[in-house]
Amino acid sequence: MSASQVRQPRRQAARAREAARRRQRDRRRRLGIAATLAVLLTAGILAAIASRSGPAPTGSGALAGLQTGPAPWAANTADLAARLRAIGLPPLSATEGTAVHIHQHLDIDVDGRPVAVPALIGIDPAVGFAPLHVHDTSGVIHVESPTVRSYTLGQFFAVWGVRFTRTCLGGYCATGDRRLRVYVNGTPVHGDPTTLTLEPHQEILVAFGTAAQLPSPIPSSYRFPPGL
Repeated sequence: MSASQVRQPRRQAARAREAARRRQRDRRRRLGIAATLAVLLTAGILAAIASRSGPAPTGSGALAGLQTGPAPWAANTADLAARLRAIGLPPLSATEGTAVHIHQHLDIDVDGRPVAVPALIGIDPAVGFAPLHVHDTSGVIHVESPTVRSYTLGQFFAVWGVRFTRTCLGGYCATGDRRLRVYVNGTPVHGDPTTLTLEPHQEILVAFGTAAQLPSPIPSSYRFPPGL
């Protein structure tokens, strides 16, 4: 047997091994591409779901009829149904039981002057009662729900349709020493006030202005009527 005949099987074996290695690399590359596509597809599906059915916002962003002008602010029920849909809070049904029924008192102050909380926030004959609503001008908020769950101060302002963010109240936004300050039972709220959970018999002060314009003393309690 000649030398060339000896080398030929070796070359064939080497080519076979190289071809096997190429097939293995191609297979790993295809698997990698498939895995990447699966991740991107899953992320796209999750993003689409989140955009359609994400958690209800706690603050008042781009809502129908949003009041972004100076105080005082009206009860603003014309676009109530649209705002309730936007924040995921359906109106109460007359046939639903009430698993939650609590109350808070809200004081609002702008530049050292009290601002009235109007009657009938969250109440409209064509819509019914929002889970967060106000009956009269006392500033008492009624929180009613057929299921046990929490609500936030931001959701109340969204129902009302008054802009309320970390830095803005209606037509007033932080500048210099004039800024938004929120107190609960006389204690300052740190962080995002829109996420403040509404609990029984809170005294809430929402004040915009300078520190020198804050009420003195800061209200720390409210005498709720019997039965509330």
